[in-house]
Amino acid sequence: MTTVYERRAAPPVPLAPRRSPAGAVLALLWSGAAAVVLLWWFDTASVVGAAGWLTGAGRIAGLLCGYACAVLVGLMARVPLLERRIGSDRVARWHAMAGRYTVCLLVVHVVLILAGYAAQDGFSVLREAVTVVLDYPEMLKATAGTVILFAVGVTSARAVRRRTGHEFWYYTHLLTYAAVFLAFGHQVALGAEFTGHVLATAAWYALYLGVAALVVWFRILVPVRLNLRHRMRVELVHKEAPGVYSVVVRGHRLDELGALPGQFFRWRFLAEGMAWTSTPYSLSAPPRPDLLRITVKALGDHSAAVPLLRPGTRVWAEGPYGSMTADRRSSHKSLLIAAGVGITPLRALFETLPGDVTLLYRARTAEDLALGGELEAIARGRGARVLCALNGPRGERPRLTAESLSAAVPDLAGHDVYLCGPHAFARDLYEVLRAAGVPDRRIHHESFEL
Repeated sequence: MTTVYERRAAPPVPLAPRRSPAGAVLALLWSGAAAVVLLWWFDTASVVGAAGWLTGAGRIAGLLCGYACAVLVGLMARVPLLERRIGSDRVARWHAMAGRYTVCLLVVHVVLILAGYAAQDGFSVLREAVTVVLDYPEMLKATAGTVILFAVGVTSARAVRRRTGHEFWYYTHLLTYAAVFLAFGHQVALGAEFTGHVLATAAWYALYLGVAALVVWFRILVPVRLNLRHRMRVELVHKEAPGVYSVVVRGHRLDELGALPGQFFRWRFLAEGMAWTSTPYSLSAPPRPDLLRITVKALGDHSAAVPLLRPGTRVWAEGPYGSMTADRRSSHKSLLIAAGVGITPLRALFETLPGDVTLLYRARTAEDLALGGELEAIARGRGARVLCALNGPRGERPRLTAESLSAAVPDLAGHDVYLCGPHAFARDLYEVLRAAGVPDRRIHHESFEL
């Protein structure tokens, strides 16, 4: 099904898309890692024998692991510069990568330090491990932190996460804070780089206290202020399509949130069975001074309970987050590609993006086209196109190829493309768009499936 409306001529508006600070942030993080290695280099006069090499390598791994722990927590702090300018999904990927680095460095640190100490003392590795844990200062706490960090790493593995609920993963993940806190003491108590080195010790404390301040400010104080100030409650819940429901939230002075079409909040509904879960849902309509709207598909326990929400239910929200907004544009022509409930942020963008806009909506049947009536009305009002890719009469899926997209959307390579849908769909469409000549910088996508 294709709906085409005549476009209204409008004078072009100069575009000045904001540059992402991702490169600068990554450079800063890697510079910090280099500084940590230099800290060991300047503190080490010489390395002698196998025990010295093992211990030295273990010290480097330990310093990098301690630094990675700080980075890991900092990326969890939901700093607006990262969440809104770089994108929550990219920050989440960085966090996952930092987590893998942290666990690997931790293993290397433990193995090499124990091997080096054992070679130096002439003990077995097992005996050395018992001595280190029981006799060295701060090591009992550090051992507990190590066990917790390993547990978090195991539950974060993709194969394990698929078999556990989001709530279990979320609360286990929060134990990272406890692990880092427990392990910090042994770093400054036993680290040769800090013993008698006031500046190095002060810098290490500044790193950890700075990260802790970010977490307290952006994950605790800012959300508390937001929710006390705006006092949000469920206004109404209504069905959009089979298994898809919209929730309208009313609050005070919501325009002060600065939310943009394409962004999302993390929502916690203070209803029975839902208050302990915070889930990201995108705005499915442009925000109003007193109303916000999200549209949710029943895919898990939390989303399946959304239709049961009653008007007046209190809402705890954090945000706005996300960088898939009009600020990313570099062209006057935009193509929005949605699959399933991925239509939600694109519906808000479809109404507000200036210029020449085309929406491609992939769904199984016409009945599954959530918000379809609104999309038709928006297209009619602004003179835009809605293209629907539906399954055939026998359930066969339409093929979205570089050729078919280029035929449906003239000058496809000159469009900014906003892409939202299931991870596999978005991955496949990204490859199709690249094959069609769309530059990577013009493909805008955020995913919560990390």
